[in-house]
Amino acid sequence: MESRAVIFSVLLSVVCFCCAEEVKVAVKGAAPIASTDENFICATLDWWPQTKCNYNQCPWRNAGILNLDFGNKILENAVKAFGSLRIRIGGSLQDQILYKVGKSFPKCPHFKRRDNDLFGFSKGCLEMERWDVMNKFFNQTGAKITFGLNALMGRKKLNANDSLMVGKWDPQNAHDFMKYTASKGYKIDSYELGNELCGSGVAARIEAEQYGRDMIVLKKLVQELYPNPNTQPKILGPAGFYDKQWFDTFLRISGPNVVDGLTHHIYNLGAGVDPTLINKIQDPSFLDQIAEVYKDISSSIKMNGPWSRAWVGEAGGAYNSGGKDVSHAFVDGFWYLDQLGMTSAFNHKVFCRQALVGGNYGLLNTTTFIPNPDYYGALLWHRLMGEKVLFVSHKGSPYLRVYSHCSKKSAGISLLMINMSNSTTFEVSVVDETNLYNQEYRDLNHREEYHLTPKDGNILSDVLLLNGTPLKLTESFDIPAMNPQLVDSVSPMKVGPHSIVFATLKGFKSPACA
Repeated sequence: MESRAVIFSVLLSVVCFCCAEEVKVAVKGAAPIASTDENFICATLDWWPQTKCNYNQCPWRNAGILNLDFGNKILENAVKAFGSLRIRIGGSLQDQILYKVGKSFPKCPHFKRRDNDLFGFSKGCLEMERWDVMNKFFNQTGAKITFGLNALMGRKKLNANDSLMVGKWDPQNAHDFMKYTASKGYKIDSYELGNELCGSGVAARIEAEQYGRDMIVLKKLVQELYPNPNTQPKILGPAGFYDKQWFDTFLRISGPNVVDGLTHHIYNLGAGVDPTLINKIQDPSFLDQIAEVYKDISSSIKMNGPWSRAWVGEAGGAYNSGGKDVSHAFVDGFWYLDQLGMTSAFNHKVFCRQALVGGNYGLLNTTTFIPNPDYYGALLWHRLMGEKVLFVSHKGSPYLRVYSHCSKKSAGISLLMINMSNSTTFEVSVVDETNLYNQEYRDLNHREEYHLTPKDGNILSDVLLLNGTPLKLTESFDIPAMNPQLVDSVSPMKVGPHSIVFATLKGFKSPACA
């Protein structure tokens, strides 16, 4: 039996060798085509209670904000590993959250299933004792916080058969909450108003003109409570799905220097229950379709709000908590890392993954907090890919996706290569298009490579291998070291079937990265 396995392995190697395809990747390093925030990687924490269920499963368990164990050592170490992980607190139920502070709301309701209410839940409440616990965690881990405020306070439905909410935003409860937060010295990077209330909305909607005026109210509130411009939180919105006319109006009405970050949401893979989900993730033509939205968002900002910056404020790939067998597995990295590359090329500053923990799409396992494959992909991006984005192209197979940035902490450039093919190995060499003669890049230094593959070649595995070795937590629950493989720069980069490769080329002389 053992000899058969050896023979099969040899035959497989021969087959893969025969399927190797040479690809020349051209990198233009004269000037960046876009830039990201230093903390481009972001993950969300959501309000969902244990009873959030879809498709006969309830995958949130105790991962919601009000139930999450902020004392868990694995969770703490997972966030600490980023140094300054951006965390967005929000989600579908944020517009039903009351803050137990001040005289406005002495009672503190708990989420209950109620079919006639938004998303099937009654109002919930954040007590300040819980907020204190959360901020202790954020302070210990160095997290940068975006807090999503309830935007439905003071509004009512136009009529029972319409999701339109009318009336001005009542900021009193938000004011009391923000005043408490500022008085305690809790660091907030940004406040975001509302969740998925723009355009046609999801469960409720607000007209763009009114939303724009409400953003001005929020801006004045922040300026009042945080008078020091150096520590003043940014203002974000509208945190929903892009609608050109709505977004354009929203930016025009809110006016100059109010909306710092124009946040929009992405669930381009469809429903989590879709049986074709795994095929969509591996289909480059399908993944390319969302690029039009990123392009249009950039155009809206350029024409109507050049003071603002594009953010993906929430993206889980598949909605309704993600795909049960797919969204936490290796294969999801084809979608996730490709979206990171694509959005950065369209000048997006931040990309918030739904979720850090919770549902089927958490970067961490919902019950054990053990990192899923996408966690390690996000961490490598955070450590290797700098803020400046470079133009990159190749004439090879569309199943090879390539992105390039200036390296984050060293000279040269870093590349992300994603091989969605299940049979072809790509042998990648880099051409420096900055060079007058488009000469192939040569480096006297060793190249640093990080090859990510699934255990046993199974793309539905949630065990990730780095350069052939499984990534496992240490005995003290720390994130393992992620060291590169040093490769002679003369040889091409081999990107095997169904694999993801990061590479740093320290000797690549890019004027943009100087």
